Parts: sequence; C-alpha cells; structure tokens
Amino acid sequence: MKVSVVGGGGLVGSMTAFALHLGKVATDIAIVDANEQVAQGVALDILQGTSLVADQRVVAGSIAEHIPSSDVVVVTAGLRRKPDESRLDLINRNTDLFLDLLAKVRQAGWKPGATLVVVSNPVDILTHLAVERSGLDWRRVVGLGTQLDTARLNSHLARRLNVPATQVKALLLGEHGDTMVPIWSSATVAGMPLEKWPGYSTQLEKEVFEETKTAGATMIKLKGGSGFAVGVSIREVVESILLDSRKVLPVSTLQQGLYGLRDVCLSVPTVVGASGAMSQIEIALAPARAGSPAQLGPGVARDTGRREITAGLGRRCRPGGQPGPCPRAIVHGRAGQSGDPPLRLAIALGSQLWISASIKEDVTWMKWKPSPAW
Repeated sequence: MKVSVVGGGGLVGSMTAFALHLGKVATDIAIVDANEQVAQGVALDILQGTSLVADQRVVAGSIAEHIPSSDVVVVTAGLRRKPDESRLDLINRNTDLFLDLLAKVRQAGWKPGATLVVVSNPVDILTHLAVERSGLDWRRVVGLGTQLDTARLNSHLARRLNVPATQVKALLLGEHGDTMVPIWSSATVAGMPLEKWPGYSTQLEKEVFEETKTAGATMIKLKGGSGFAVGVSIREVVESILLDSRKVLPVSTLQQGLYGLRDVCLSVPTVVGASGAMSQIEIALAPARAGSPAQLGPGVARDTGRREITAGLGRRCRPGGQPGPCPRAIVHGRAGQSGDPPLRLAIALGSQLWISASIKEDVTWMKWKPSPAW
C-alpha cells in the first residue's frame, strides 16, 4: 500500500514519513515537496534505515508521478504559524497554497479508492475545501482534526497522574483549536472512570486541558513546531485506513447531522477504515461542569463566559451584484446579514465568524466580528 506525503520536506511531513516508516504498514512512501532537493534528502535519509526497520520503497518525486498510484495522500504542506498566531490566522496564507496543491493533485488523478488526509491548518476549514474541490466523496476526505489534541490530552493526564499513557483514554471533539471540547464524562484510566481515580480533581482537569490547548504554541516557542507527536498521530489515521482497522478516531469530517451539525467539518468519533470515514458516532454528552465547554456547535464550543455563535453554510449572497439570499449568523439569538457580495458562510469559530468570499473560481478568506452591541 502506497502513501504519498505532500509537503514531505517540511517538519510535519518528514516526521509523518518517518512515523509511517517505523509503523511498517505502508509498503511504499513517496515524499513530495516544492523543494525537490529537500524531498530527495528526506527520502534518502529514511531509505538508508530500511534494512533495520522494514522492507519498504521510499522515494521522492512529483505530484504527477506519485499521486495516481497512491492509496492514501497526506497533505501537510503549508506555512507554520508564528508564536503569536492562532491556527485561524493561517487562513489567509495557507488557503491559496492548499487550493493550488489540490488542483494539481486532482489534475494528476486519484487512484480508485484513494483517501485524502488533510493535516495543513486551519485543518477543519481546509478539510471542508477539500470536500468541495478534491472530486472525492466526502467520506474519502479526512482531516487530522483533534487526533493530535486527544493524544496530547491523554499523555498530559498520564504524566500528572503517574500512570502509563496507553491506559489513559480521554477525548477531545469539535474544532482543532481554542474551542475544542474535552469529553470528561467518558475519560478513563485502565478502564475505570477518571473522576474516581486517586489524584483526580476538577482543578487537574482545567490545568491539563489548558496545557493541551496551548501545546501547539508551546512547541512553536520551544522548537519551532510539533513534529514527533503529530507524526505518530497521522500514522494512526493512515494505518487505520491501510489496514481497514475501523478504529474510532476523533478526526475531522463533513458533518451529516450529528449533534445537530451539517455542512461543516469538525471532529466527532469516527470509524476510520479502508473506505475512509465509514461512519460517524454521536455519543450522549453529560451536562457541562461549571467553567467547562457545554456542547459542540458548528465550529464553536459553547462555554461559560464565551459568546455563543451558531452558523452553517448558506446560499450565495447577491450573485453578480444582484440582491439575493444571504447567509445568516445567529449571535445570542439575534440574526444578522453580511452585505459583502457574493458571500458564502464557511464556519463559525470561537468569537469570530469566518466567511469565504467566492467570486468566480477565486477564493479569499476574511474575518468578520459581530457587533459588540449584539
């Protein structure tokens, strides 16, 4: 089974390729990068260790050369955020790059039954764009979502409780970002409820969640970005596809009605197998504890002290400059309209509403904040 890593010359891409190498499941790994020399170096570096790890073919090359024969395509290409940026701040810089890569991949042609794994940030929005533009069925487009965040949460909990990390099972759902939602009611240690484990406290929850939520920024500050943890997180998703393991993973997919969500890409428990996102699972969420996120929303956690915003995809507004239906944004129950033509609502995140301005085939991204009076 062949996996191509687009952006494989970068930190995340190269770590992904190395993690796949150590996993021994992929038989072929292709490194694709705009910097061909770096791609060749990454491929050669991994290849030189195959005699000690696995009988794999590791090569570098172009999109046109490798995509048509790839069972899984992982896109990690994109600019990394700066220390003072959120993942959403990348939207103006990464969207054009991502769409250009997607167009080239589609032109090269997908192997029948191929699955696309989106890693580039902001991952939920780019996953939605991939659903629209890749030419693949929505089930074949999987974003990394909160898979990495969940791994971080479990690892931080294990360290604080002094237990083996593999025996901690907690879950983060929703947006890959500041509004992600920890599902504490389902968290366990060695199969037993977390809240009954020695050393547990609600304060521990808050501290571990904050550490998890800021982990990406911490990695950027300390070493320029996350590499090892994201690499093995991606491997978990890719190998579940290659092996048809059907693991339940918190990956980002196009929502079909679970939790009342439609037409946005967010992370919910998802069965991942040979056909991509095989099914999405809705689990009952316990009532929110004070100060904790209350429930999932369209790209937003509704939590204590934070403005509630709900949104969904809408029809084009004023196509061709003529009056027409506009997307509606609900903020504390009050509706507003955007007058910028032509607009299509993409996703609501945190306290800011993100919209895409779609004029012919060009897509740019902008930010709109509700009036403070609302």
